[in-house]
Amino acid sequence: MHVRHPLTSLAFILAAHSAQAGNIVELWDQVKAPPAPKLAAPAVKATETALLLLDIEEATCNEAQRPRCVAAVPAMAAFLGKARTARMAVFYSHTSRGSRATILPGVTPRDEEQIVTSGVNKFFGTQLDALLKARGIKTVIICGTAASGAALHTATGAAQNGYQIVLPVDCVTGSSLYEEQSAVWSLLNGPGTARVSTATTLGAITIE
Repeated sequence: MHVRHPLTSLAFILAAHSAQAGNIVELWDQVKAPPAPKLAAPAVKATETALLLLDIEEATCNEAQRPRCVAAVPAMAAFLGKARTARMAVFYSHTSRGSRATILPGVTPRDEEQIVTSGVNKFFGTQLDALLKARGIKTVIICGTAASGAALHTATGAAQNGYQIVLPVDCVTGSSLYEEQSAVWSLLNGPGTARVSTATTLGAITIE
C-alpha cells in the first residue's frame, strides 16, 4: 500500500487552500465559463405582458460603444411590430442624456407609449411599477443596453416587484461578449431572479 509522505500531503493541502483562498483577481485566469443556458420558447399573453425597450438610444446604442446593440435593433424592431399588432404594452426608457427623439429609428416610440428616465434600474424613482400594474402586467420582456446596466438592474427590479422575466438573449447587449454573458448568467442564477427568469430569443417567443 502506498503511503503519502507527510510533507507531500502538506504541500497538497496548502496548494488546494491557496486556490480556494486567493482573491478573484489573483485567480482571474483560472475562471472557466459555465455551460451555456438552455433557451426556451415561451408563450406569453399579450394582455399580461409588457415589452421594455431600455436605453436603445443614440448615446448608449451606437457603433462606437456598443456595435452589438446596433446590430440587434432589426430583431427588436421586428418583435416590436409583432407586439404592437398583438396590442401588447410597450414601455421605453432613456438616460438623462437622452429624449424621445434620440431613441433609435426602427424602435421609435409612438406618442401613446410611455417613457421613463432613470439610472440603471428603471423602476427606481419612476412610475414604471405603477404603470405596469395599472395595465395588469405580470410578465416583462427585457431588451436593453447595457447588459450590465439597464438590462441587468431593471430585470432585478422587476423580480423584486413580483414580475416574471422573459430574457431574450439576443437583445441584451453590452460592449463585450463577457459583459453579456455575465449579465445573462447572473439573472438566470441569482437568488432574486433565477426562479422568475426564462432565457430565450426574440424569434422564439409566441404571443397569444
